[in-house]
Amino acid sequence: MLLKSLSVFKKGALFGAVSSIGLAMGAAPTAMAAGWEPTKPVEFVIPAGTGGGADQMARLIQGIVVKHNLMKQSLIPVNKSGGAGAEGFLAVKDAKGDPHKIVITLSNLFTTPLATGVPFNWKDMTPVAMLALDQFVLWVNAESPYKTAKDYIAAAKSAAADPPKRFKMGGTGSKQEDQIVTVGLEKATGSKFTYLPFKGGGAVAVQLVGKHIESSVNNPIEAVAQWRAGKLRPLCVFDDTRMPYKTKVTSSMAWNDIPTCTESGVPTDYVMLRGIFMPPGVTQEQVSFYVDLFKKVRETPEWKKFMEDGAFNQSFMSGKEFAAWVEKTEGLHRNLMKEAGFLAKK
Repeated sequence: MLLKSLSVFKKGALFGAVSSIGLAMGAAPTAMAAGWEPTKPVEFVIPAGTGGGADQMARLIQGIVVKHNLMKQSLIPVNKSGGAGAEGFLAVKDAKGDPHKIVITLSNLFTTPLATGVPFNWKDMTPVAMLALDQFVLWVNAESPYKTAKDYIAAAKSAAADPPKRFKMGGTGSKQEDQIVTVGLEKATGSKFTYLPFKGGGAVAVQLVGKHIESSVNNPIEAVAQWRAGKLRPLCVFDDTRMPYKTKVTSSMAWNDIPTCTESGVPTDYVMLRGIFMPPGVTQEQVSFYVDLFKKVRETPEWKKFMEDGAFNQSFMSGKEFAAWVEKTEGLHRNLMKEAGFLAKK
């Protein structure tokens, strides 16, 4: 099955590594307090469009840093979404030795070079930290007749035989996470969708509210406002366990009330990285500053609320453990994209 390999790794090495780094990181903040810090504004590169999950997270972090005075210098978000995020990654790759530039990553860290052949690999940058893992949810318009993922997939399968009638699935970009999830859904259920790419998760949500598409696989944070407003309906989460958050988001539902896709007879799962990288050639002292910074960010009430509002998996990693996770996850994406036919031709 296309996506199940991710959940196997997630259960083992991913969460095992999270628990293993506590002692290694425990003494770091004291040592870093008198160490290196930025001497000019820091450019915070977002390799995605405005309104999507990466953009929202980066701008929240900027606000937290300002509100809690966590840096003496400014943190300035800059969207560089061209080439499915390649513009942003290449900008960081080319800034060798510059500690005043960081980038927030999503899984286009893997999918963009694999799908496009752009001369970039995550090893061209310096891993800093995993901030969280993001979920994917199957969404439909709230006025849709489909109340369960099983009912929706059955209808999609019925329409699949006639291409003009196929259900339209909206997603961010081509041959990226949303389309990987869509292909996994097709392979797991025998359905077939017309996949329509948009520039960001915000645009996808707008298209679904306007009934220009039948469904999306947006991240929770990208559709929560429309769900809360009664415009969208979640059918299932692409994970092997339900999201833990039990506070009501709408008058009747919490994130925890959304069944897993497997529970709903749709056996696919996938989670996405939200992490931080720096240019190549920076020092360990400079990396440590940002590890400490993001640990402080994670302790704020604003971050904790954002994590719950967006139903994030709050896993955190840094150092060698994070680099090992990234390397293995790159291999998993290569296998997934090869099976989906998304690898760039050499």
